[in-house]
Amino acid sequence: MKIEELNRESEMLYSGHNACPGCGAALAVRYLTRALGPDLAIVLTASCWSIISGMPPLTALKCPILHCPFPSAGSVGSGVKRGLVAKGKPDTTVVVLAGDGGTFDIGLQALSGAAQRNEDYIFVCYDNEAYMNTGMQTSSATPFGARTATAPYPLFKAGQKKDIMQIMAAHSIPYAATATVAFPEDMEEKLKKAKKISGFRFIHILSPCPPGWGTESADTIQISRLAVNTGFFPLYEIRDGVSWEMTLKPDRSRIPLKEYLGAQRRFKQMDDRRIEILQEEVDHDWECLMEKVNTAD
Repeated sequence: MKIEELNRESEMLYSGHNACPGCGAALAVRYLTRALGPDLAIVLTASCWSIISGMPPLTALKCPILHCPFPSAGSVGSGVKRGLVAKGKPDTTVVVLAGDGGTFDIGLQALSGAAQRNEDYIFVCYDNEAYMNTGMQTSSATPFGARTATAPYPLFKAGQKKDIMQIMAAHSIPYAATATVAFPEDMEEKLKKAKKISGFRFIHILSPCPPGWGTESADTIQISRLAVNTGFFPLYEIRDGVSWEMTLKPDRSRIPLKEYLGAQRRFKQMDDRRIEILQEEVDHDWECLMEKVNTAD
């Protein structure tokens, strides 16, 4: 069998789906399904992906999917996994797929409950840093200085982005990791690790949104790479809430944060002072992360 045919057989995301051109979330789910394999069930909360997937029987995914309300993804994932176990299918991997709204904000209570109970499934957040599906409104994942449809005048986010990884680490779950589509091998390796671990697992994927971020559809990979190389979105993993390990450590001195911000129209209104404030925030978060990594070492 030709390599091209083998690759087509491993794909679980059909062409012709409803994602925007250059959608980071669509590419992330393509890698996710490829890494986790065909014995997979996905719970979709209200989000871009609930539109991308389509409605049964005309869905874009080659696996069972279940749509659920915005706040309940963590609970529904728990029920699906327990139901599969009761049906004698304990090896089926259950994934809850949510955007930042269904993770950081509206879905946080159910997510926290599932993590505290150590439910046996993988919760994946594709983070496009706003409520993109409903008009690009601010979420608690929106970074300082980003323009959104609902930020107060002069239409930029004034507060910090919520640190969801520290929240998940506080639950002492078996495994949590960050990933991005610019480094697919890193992402797939983390997903394969997560599949082999029992208990609650959390994957945080930065997912550029061309319409919401004001980028060209062809630049999604480059934007994701800049996020990592400037330290804006570090790649690391956490085991049991205490063992922190970097999976890619860039030379942050080579690329200033300004280059990442300048590639996105959502940051166009930022002056030098606001850029300096965000740079200070990124530097502080990086230092805190390095302390955790060094302590774990």
